[in-house]
Amino acid sequence: MTISIWRYSHLILAVSSFLFLTLASITGVILAFEPIVDTANTHQVADFKSITLSQTLPQLRKKYPDISELSVDTHQSVIIKGSNIDGNNKAVYVNPLDGKVLGIPSPKNEFFQWTTDLHRSLFIHETGRFLIGLTAFLLLLISISGTILIIQRQRGVKRFFTKIVKENFAQYYHVVLGRLSLIPILVIALTGTYLSLVRFELIKSEKVSLQVDFDAIKSSPAQKPEDFAIFKNTKLSEVESIEFPFSEDVEDYYTFKLKDRELAVNQITGEILAEKQYPTAQLLTNLSLDLHTGRTGFLWAIILAIASCNILFFIYSGFAITFKRKAKGIKNKYSAEESKFIILVGSENGSTLQFASSVHEQLIQSGEKSFLAEMNQYRVFPKAEHLLVMTATYGLGDAPTNAQKFASLLTKYPQTNPIHFSVLGFGSHAYPDFCQFAFEVNQLLHQQNWAKPLVGIHTVADKSPADFGLWAEAWSQQTNLAISLKIESPKVEEMSTLKVLHHTKDAFSEDTFMLRLVPQEKVKVTSGDLLAIYPAKDHRERLYSIGLIDKEIQLSVKLHLNGLGSNYLYNLNVEETISAKIVRNKAFHFPKKASFVMMICNGTGIAPFLGMISQNKKQIPSQLYCGFRNNTSLEIYQASLKAFQENQQLQQLHIALSREGTKQYVGDLVKRDAEQFAEVLQNKGVIMICGSLAMQKDVVEVLDTICQEKMGKSISYFQSHGQILMDCY
Repeated sequence: MTISIWRYSHLILAVSSFLFLTLASITGVILAFEPIVDTANTHQVADFKSITLSQTLPQLRKKYPDISELSVDTHQSVIIKGSNIDGNNKAVYVNPLDGKVLGIPSPKNEFFQWTTDLHRSLFIHETGRFLIGLTAFLLLLISISGTILIIQRQRGVKRFFTKIVKENFAQYYHVVLGRLSLIPILVIALTGTYLSLVRFELIKSEKVSLQVDFDAIKSSPAQKPEDFAIFKNTKLSEVESIEFPFSEDVEDYYTFKLKDRELAVNQITGEILAEKQYPTAQLLTNLSLDLHTGRTGFLWAIILAIASCNILFFIYSGFAITFKRKAKGIKNKYSAEESKFIILVGSENGSTLQFASSVHEQLIQSGEKSFLAEMNQYRVFPKAEHLLVMTATYGLGDAPTNAQKFASLLTKYPQTNPIHFSVLGFGSHAYPDFCQFAFEVNQLLHQQNWAKPLVGIHTVADKSPADFGLWAEAWSQQTNLAISLKIESPKVEEMSTLKVLHHTKDAFSEDTFMLRLVPQEKVKVTSGDLLAIYPAKDHRERLYSIGLIDKEIQLSVKLHLNGLGSNYLYNLNVEETISAKIVRNKAFHFPKKASFVMMICNGTGIAPFLGMISQNKKQIPSQLYCGFRNNTSLEIYQASLKAFQENQQLQQLHIALSREGTKQYVGDLVKRDAEQFAEVLQNKGVIMICGSLAMQKDVVEVLDTICQEKMGKSISYFQSHGQILMDCY
């Protein structure tokens, strides 16, 4: 069964029973305190469990000749009944060893009695008992379906109690408290259901009736009661009640009701006259009463009270989660058939939909035709030019419920026109499979002939506005449409002033140049971060990867004809200052702990790696794979690369030239060294990729093949575990 079936079953069961379940839980909480109150008034004596009947019955009968019955209540207090001098029946608590009166039993508290009647029958007799019994059964089904949902979420029983990430209050505690109180709630539901079945005789229990052969009763050899074997071998803690002989006649006998059987005992010889075990149904009934009411101990009663409180919380949190999902409905102004922008959402609890809705609304406000839908609604979009996929990952690496059909639909409905796509994954680093489903979707789209990547895959950790803003800036740059985060209001980042220290525009004939900039005030920056510039002093933003060398920001830029950002930077002069913004890019920082780092780039994608290698003071084993058109393109970086190798900051350098010599691409080098790349991943090493999207696509295809053939895992597995990092545009 799919997770949606279990979820809807869970919801339907909760909706159909919540009224009676609420009432039963409230009264259950109250009744759980009755055993606690009774325990406070108990008259149990020390070492009760070691007292035998031979130590107590003879003494009690001598002291109270008119005793008719002895009983032991659920709190192991001893009660004797007999008639006083007036002939009236009287019951008292006594010390079973010396017969000292400890107290007088009081009638059941009226409030608890009223609450018990409400809990059992709602004051509507048998109809109420049936409704409460049905509610207990529905609670059992709710518990089972909830357990299955947790197992599916955690991807197996073994992971049942692994950490749950706190995405929101209701959902987090719905799962966490559900796991902790699962067993008590199952006990409440199962015992409540069983007691109802017994009440309506759907489970029948025969009443025990002792058959004594009076003709076979013997009056010799007579023994003292304290010498009776049955008295010596039976503990008082095993007794429910004992009826004493009415007279000294041999035909009057003791009737024992123990926990598991009844006996008739000759009062003169101590012989067992008759014995019968209780049927299993009766034993289960007694056990169910003990477990359902908590009458045998205050600790279990406290657990039942907490479990009942949790049931009330589950009712609240379950409906809160449902209403939250329903409140985030999708509204579209334009149809899928006429829209230029298609936004597909994979979301389990609706939070990802907030981000997608923000983008959708901004596109509509910009005059664009945008269509927003769940990933399971994927189909042919005849006029689409852009496809945005924003998806969370459910549990440990799985697709959200509304995205489970996406992979099959993608194969079933190929698009008729080329479409640029972008994938944005949402997740938490607390999960071991961070954004794995998003990485899988990105890989699937890369395999489609009609799909053209617009920007590389981005991830948003813990709903981070900064992470979302990084994707929005990159996507806006490619589409020339301003998209920002409107869900939250992050702090406005101040612009930094940077001075140009060095410019290579006159040193090389190729169309690539390098800039060295130094911030005029203290800023937090490292290699892999991005520099955002605003060349036209308007909303149009251009991003460039930063390489930090000797505390200076180094950019490697390719000059494009009529390029807004590249021409602006090219025309800067030494000592000139610019205003720019540092964009933190934590997803593409050199790993602090890694057994090995393999860096892959082409063209100006080498920029952040130059900075990372220069900062590799610990000399973590690393190799750099570069792709250039020819040696002239490489010349601008050769001095730095040579120095890095001499300083052991870079162990090996691999160069692919696409227009000289053997004419190969960097992907060919990766394919050549497949064994080494597989070994790096197996040994918890990291692979980093930076450069053009075309290069990224080729390299990812090669790496995916290596992962599948060498390790039997998809590349998305290593991406989600932070072993493959990419920053491509």
